[in-house]
Order: sequence, then structure tokens, then C-alpha cells
Amino acid sequence: MSELFNSSVSTDFDLRVGDCLRELDTLPDDSVDVVVTSPPYNLDIAYGSYRDNVPRESYLEWCLTWASKLRRVLKPNGSLFLNIGAAPANPLLPHEVALKLRSLFHLQNTIHWIKAITVQPRSGPELSVGHFKPINSKRFLTDCHEYLFHLTKEGDVPLDRLAVGVEYSDKSNIARWSHTGGQDRRCRGNTWFIPYPTIRSRASQRPHPATFPAALAERCIRLHGMRPGLTVLDPFLGIGHAAQGAATCGVGRFIGFEIDAGYLAEARERLGLTLST
Repeated sequence: MSELFNSSVSTDFDLRVGDCLRELDTLPDDSVDVVVTSPPYNLDIAYGSYRDNVPRESYLEWCLTWASKLRRVLKPNGSLFLNIGAAPANPLLPHEVALKLRSLFHLQNTIHWIKAITVQPRSGPELSVGHFKPINSKRFLTDCHEYLFHLTKEGDVPLDRLAVGVEYSDKSNIARWSHTGGQDRRCRGNTWFIPYPTIRSRASQRPHPATFPAALAERCIRLHGMRPGLTVLDPFLGIGHAAQGAATCGVGRFIGFEIDAGYLAEARERLGLTLST
């Protein structure tokens, strides 16, 4: 039994089984504020109902198709946060996708989702933290990050940077810089350390071969800017981590499409939704 997601907010969930290419056509123009999604990466991952090893050009054309549909439903001041990972032997894929979509969107920000990192504090030994998945290779380094492309229609969407900001390590900067307004808060930057939550059983706690943490979606939504009635969409829902992030933020409406009925049932269970919802 999957652990249920507990949230005190009331979000209107519209979760559907179906191919996003078809389901996106049912949404009105300019109706979505934020899209947070992670499509299949075409890296031969063993999904339940999707073949993840099509020819490269076919994959890129497919990306262009769903992205054009997302552009239609996204509001003029909306944000598309697109998570794309790579493999050590296939490092150009995220960049090829971004280049393919430049006829539709402006790349406003490139965010690096860091899963594991080693830092050297000013004093003390090196500190390694996060979710580290080693590889057996004499050629490649272990890949500890993925790309999160922030795409917008014109490249000029204002963001609430301090909503995901951090405190100053040197408090003297608060008074030194006039732009702080006396707040102990600065921009987080484009390097986001968000490890996966620790699990004991992948089969029961993360029954999907490629997910992002709900905290990643939550941070994207807050960065875009919270406002009443915000509508968030994930056309590749998986087991619902974007929906969990949206619920934590308290968005008004969340829409999710998932081609695999089993994954969608898992998402509903995690969100505590009945099958009739």
C-alpha cells in the first residue's frame, strides 16, 4: 500500500487516463498558468505503457507536437518548466529538445536540478549529501543533475524569486545592498539541490522508473508566483508528484494526463482521491 499524501489545502484535481496529444485538445486556449512536467527521455526506460526507444528524429518531432499544444493552452504570462535528463552516453538530448522547441518558446531560465553534491565548507571535511546513484564505467562520471528549462512565450514573464529564496550567509549584506529592502532573503539562483526522499522499497514507495520529487514542482510553482485560482498542468503525470507539489502550494486547479492507467491509479491513491474524482 502506498503512503498517502496529506495536505490541508483543497485543490480541484482533474486527472485523466489518456494520451496527452489527445487530452490537450480538450483544454481551452490560454487556460493554464503553469506547466510542470517531465516527458519520457527516449533513453529506453521501462515504462508500463510507453515505448521509450524511438528513433531520435521521431522523438524530437513528437516533442515539438506536444509542446505546440502546450503553447496553445498556456496563458501569455504562463511558465513551462520542462525537466529533461540525459545519460552519460547520450549527453546532448536535453539540448536537442530545447533547440527543437525554440520555434515555440523562449528559454527564459536554465535551472540545474542537483540530486547529489559534495561541498567543501570553510572549515571541516568535505560533505557529500543527496541521492547518489553510481555507475560502473571507466569513461563517464556519475550524472548527479538534470536540466529544468523554464520556457515562456516571450521570455519576459516576471517571477517571484524571493518566494524560493534563501537567507544571506553573511548578514552584513542585508544592510549593504539596497535591493534587499531590509529582508534577509536573496535569490536562490539557478542551481537547486533537491534530493529524492529516502525510501526502503522502490516497488511500493516509488513504483515508476523516472520521477522527480514533489518539492521540485512546488518550487517551480512558487517561483512563477502564487495567485488566486492558479491552474497547473502536468501532461505526463506519472504517479503524481507534480500534483502533490501543486496541492502543497494550494493552487486552485490541477490538471494531469497519464497514458498508463496503473500509474494514474497510484497517483490518485497517493493524493487520497476516490476513483470517481
